Amino acid sequence: MGRTCVELSRPSSSSSSSSPLPVTTSTSITETVNGEHDFRISGYSLSKGIGIGKYVASDTFTVGGYSWAIYFYPDGKSLEDNANYVSLFIALASDGSDVRALFELTLIDQSGNERHKIHSHFGRALESGPYTLKYRGSMWGYKRFFKRSSLESSDYLKDDCLQVHCCVGVVRSHTEGPKSYSIHVPPSDIGQHFGQLLECGKGTDVSFEVNGDTFAAHKLVLAARSPVFRAQLFGPMKDQNVKCIKVEDIEAPVFKALLHFIYWDKLPDMEELTGLNTKWASTLMYQHLLAAADRYGLERLCMLCESNLCEDVAINTVATTLALAEQHHCLQLKSVCLKFVALPENLRAVMQTDGFDYLKESCPHVLTELLEHVARNNEHSLAICSHPNAIILDGSDAHGRRLFFSYFKDLVGREVTVELKNDLAIRGTLHSVDQYLNIKLENTRVVDQEKFPHMLSVRNCFIRGSVVRYVQLPPDGVDIELLHDATRREARGG
Repeated sequence: MGRTCVELSRPSSSSSSSSPLPVTTSTSITETVNGEHDFRISGYSLSKGIGIGKYVASDTFTVGGYSWAIYFYPDGKSLEDNANYVSLFIALASDGSDVRALFELTLIDQSGNERHKIHSHFGRALESGPYTLKYRGSMWGYKRFFKRSSLESSDYLKDDCLQVHCCVGVVRSHTEGPKSYSIHVPPSDIGQHFGQLLECGKGTDVSFEVNGDTFAAHKLVLAARSPVFRAQLFGPMKDQNVKCIKVEDIEAPVFKALLHFIYWDKLPDMEELTGLNTKWASTLMYQHLLAAADRYGLERLCMLCESNLCEDVAINTVATTLALAEQHHCLQLKSVCLKFVALPENLRAVMQTDGFDYLKESCPHVLTELLEHVARNNEHSLAICSHPNAIILDGSDAHGRRLFFSYFKDLVGREVTVELKNDLAIRGTLHSVDQYLNIKLENTRVVDQEKFPHMLSVRNCFIRGSVVRYVQLPPDGVDIELLHDATRREARGG
């Protein structure tokens, strides 16, 4: 973190006859809040040709309270360069005005020689000071970052991938004055007091029997923390026997962890609770605790469990975590799991776990969403179709979309085969199609069942037009005259 200090003081009087004047001081501190982001651009050759001024964007990342993103222009940003250069920029991706910052862009040398291409504001004097971004969407970077022909024959491009590293330093200024009367205030310890109340057992007025173990607690504390306990203990439908309540479908260690959170407002030590020092044991405990937290309406505990499960996503547990996220409406956790499973290097291994069998049985509809994620990973892939009864769909051509939409409307109820850009072919009855060539199939089956066994239980699916390679029709389903007529209508705009 860079820092610049300016100290100001009031001069003392030179007169010996007057009493000394009090001297006060203050310090102006200007510093940078720094953050870094790595951006991997996979499938570089497939991104070429998207058009001058069009970019591939990184995920947003936060530095200094602002969101940022890296924009890579495969065909360049300026028309005058005629796609001879690639462009690279860092953009302000959140609301802000006059945001002052330092930047660094590095194209990584992937040969191991560490001859990286670096453009940096850091570590050198800047004549005009930090760069100022006026508004959201403002950018810093280079229109002619690298000549494309040189880039494609260099060590920066490996396995059709580029690696970009960036650093952002947001400039912050503040003034510090004297702190003559500062008093340290300790953090709140109310959780510790309630936790000690649970541990000593004084004043407990309700107990819970969980798989042979008994846990004593305080009704008012439980009711204050959980709407479910409030209704169970004080509501009009409260249990008849509120002195001892039997809890079903929760393991004793999980209920103990639940009470620990209610009183202490933090998670217990999972290793101490389970007696095991493994990620698998902790993940299993977080899974059960998430279900219990949802059952008793403890939203903060749900979020804590979600956060820990996201950090420990693994091949052998992700399928059960995905099923859990679906069952308890944990959308962020579900998204993380779907992205992890859909990665080509993870999919086959996950499919071979017992958890995946459980996922197929308990949440079969999630497999359709998983299919979309798998296809989305490959939606930029190029394909050549040579089947005589195949219609190639290009979602980027609005005219082509309208043409085939008008043609497909008359094929509802017919059996078709849809091949996606990741080589997955699905055969089924065409239920509906819209103007964006989004297709809904019923009574589906996978053509190559050995390659895609996870799709065997899917019977209905929705397929985005952007991931379709082609639609294959039976020989008698291709009405050439109808297709020609549709072409003529589109050409006339009718």
